[in-house]
Formats: sequence, structure tokens, C-alpha cells
Amino acid sequence: MSLFSRLGRAELLLISSTFIASLGWIFSKESIAYLPIFGFIGLRFLVASICLLPFCYGDFTKTRKKNLVKGFSTGGVLGSAILLWIYAVSISENLGEGAFIMSLSMLFVPLVAWVLASEKPKISFWYSLPFAISGLILLSEASHWHQSGSQLWFLSAASMLAVHFYFNSHYAKRIPVLLLTCIQLFCIGLMGIVVSLCYEVWPVSVPHVIWVWFALSALIATSLRYVLQTQGQKGTTTSNAAMIMILEPVFTLFLSILWLAEDISFYKVIACTLILIAIVINKSGNKILEIYSRIKGVSTRKV
Repeated sequence: MSLFSRLGRAELLLISSTFIASLGWIFSKESIAYLPIFGFIGLRFLVASICLLPFCYGDFTKTRKKNLVKGFSTGGVLGSAILLWIYAVSISENLGEGAFIMSLSMLFVPLVAWVLASEKPKISFWYSLPFAISGLILLSEASHWHQSGSQLWFLSAASMLAVHFYFNSHYAKRIPVLLLTCIQLFCIGLMGIVVSLCYEVWPVSVPHVIWVWFALSALIATSLRYVLQTQGQKGTTTSNAAMIMILEPVFTLFLSILWLAEDISFYKVIACTLILIAIVINKSGNKILEIYSRIKGVSTRKV
């Protein structure tokens, strides 16, 4: 009974972290109404890393320098993905579909592993690919990609996120998860500040409500979200965690409709549904095929 309780608690934590992640899209969109986009990212992730530092400082002093360098390198890749993402958010009027495009990053991971490590994708990946491509084509027709490039920036960010996921999955085995998270958040913050100082001009004054949105982004949507996600992943399997994380674009879509009054056409709904199906098949396709084979075997024996 205690085992089921732990699994239930872990899944609840993951669902909570996924919902908070979707809230982060709204918090970010509201914050960059006045704050420079890269400066916002820099401050947000620096504050988040500082909040996590007390919980992992002991591990920092014990971890080998070689592994720390690897942690910082993965942080650089993640930072590139986040900077691409926030730029896409700043020019996008459709956060819901952007979230679905970003969720494709998990679908890109097998391709990254194939290119970098000659690991051939599982058969479930090839079954999911037509649904993903169909969804992107429908989004392009519904959103007129030739008029707005935000979807292309989201797609670039998703590709970088896939590269990060590949390397991060390897380095997470050598570096404590909380420490690795803190290092990566610091890298993102540092990159955002550097880019902002080089290219952005800060406003003379910022409304107090914007700092409220910023605080929610840094403390809730970043620090708390990653802590909940880390704790949740400890109590369940990787496949279960991945399936729950698929809920993020769904939550984001509903929040963008409620909060930002985002216009969702029938074609966009179908497109996002196809992308969601692609991700589900990619994550659990092998199990589906096993169940189908068993059912087919039982039917054959009866005949």
C-alpha cells in the first residue's frame, strides 16, 4: 500500500510541476511586456539558481571539476534553447501552439541520438513521425508561417532542447540532480545577462506589477517547478514522468485561451491533437505494440 502511496504522491508532484511550467508561459509573457526579454531571462534564472544553491552547495564542493565543466557545458546548450524560446514567446500571439511545438523536443531526441551516437530510433518513433509532420503542416497553414516566424523560432528552440536532453541524460548520472539543475539555471541566467547588456536597453521605470510577474516566474515557475519535478521523478519511472510532462502544452493551451484570449481555430485544434498523439505514440508506442501483439495472439489461438 505504501508503494502505491509513493507513486501517487510522485505523480501528483509531477502534475503540479507541469501545471506550474505552463503557468510560467503566462508569467513570462506578462513580464516581458516591460522588461527586456533577455534581461528578464537572465535575472529570472540567476535568482532561481541562487534559491537552489543552499540545497546543493555541499555537493558542489565534493563534485569533481571535470563533471562540473560538463554540467556548465550542458547549461550552455540549455541556455541557447531558452534564449530562442523567450524570443519566440516575445513575438508570438499563440502561446498554446508554441507549447505544442516545444513539446516536439522529446520527439527530436531519438534523431539527436542517431546522429551523435548512431543509436537507431525505436519503431515507435517512426510510427509517431507522420502525426508530428501532419500537425506541423496544419499549424503552418492555420498560422501563416510566411507572415510570422515565431513558430520557426519555437521549432529551433525545441531542436536545441532535444540536444540538451541527450547530453543531460548522460551527465545526470554523474552529477547530483539538484546541483546539475542549479548549475544549468546559473548558466542560463549568465547568458541572458550578457546578451542583454550587449543588445538591450533597460526601461527607466518598471511598473510594480511587472516585478510581481517576475517574482512568480523566478520563484514559482522556475525554482519551485524544478524542485517538484526532481522530487517527482525520484518516485516514479522515467516513462511515467515523460507521459505526465506531455500535459504541459495542454495546460498552456487552456491557460492562453483563458488568460490571453488566444484565438484557437479548428485547424489548430486538430494540429495540436496530432502533435500530442505523436508524442504519446513515441513515448508508449512499444507498449501499445506489445498489447496489440498479445491481443492478436489470443485471437489467433481462439481461431
